[in-house]
Amino acid sequence: MKWEKRFSSPESKREYVRRLFSTIAPRYDLITVLLSFGQDRRWKRRLASLHDATGQAVLDLASGTGDLAYEVADRGAREVIALDITHAMLERASRKRAGRRVAFVTADMMALPFPDASFDLITTGYGLRNVPLLEKAFKEAARVLRADGVLLSLDFNKPERGFVRGVYLSYLSIVGSLLGAILHGDADTYRYIPESIKRWPGSQGVCSIARDNGFRHCEALSVLGGLMTIHRAWKA
Repeated sequence: MKWEKRFSSPESKREYVRRLFSTIAPRYDLITVLLSFGQDRRWKRRLASLHDATGQAVLDLASGTGDLAYEVADRGAREVIALDITHAMLERASRKRAGRRVAFVTADMMALPFPDASFDLITTGYGLRNVPLLEKAFKEAARVLRADGVLLSLDFNKPERGFVRGVYLSYLSIVGSLLGAILHGDADTYRYIPESIKRWPGSQGVCSIARDNGFRHCEALSVLGGLMTIHRAWKA
């Protein structure tokens, strides 16, 4: 029942996610390494390689500790803004690599504090799954993208095959419970991940929502045999 309550409304999910990521901020980089079998940085490099950001303005949503923001900055982006609803995450990101071309903004990705057509590229790692209203997030992303803008997203997938999905969610639940108990004294801490995946529309469902909310084209690229997905959506 507690999970149903946490997901019962956009406001309750938003507040739970904000508090959760404030709690896990000091351990976030470690957890992404452990839960990705050490592949997280490689996946993010793959995502960044899908679009030439040289000389472009880039917005990294749900930036966390800034890995994707720094990756696109290193690839020649003219301007990179890292946005996250959790200030503690951005504080850690800002201390990682001082002096890089990255600015930090604490804000909600469902109400972006930027004018229309401000960016050429939007990136996000593990961000869309955490937003309370995915449709609103896509509409806001499309609004601030220029006419030929692109959105790139890396996230967990919800496998279509029931057996694979069951094993995957069980694995994440068991490992997440152990890590939560060891690192935070609370087994529920990382059980949010499988619980959020249960409510996730899956790779093709995400593309359908994108196309209904400001994006003309969308494709889902399989990662780790379909357990993860990179989405690429074009506004034009």
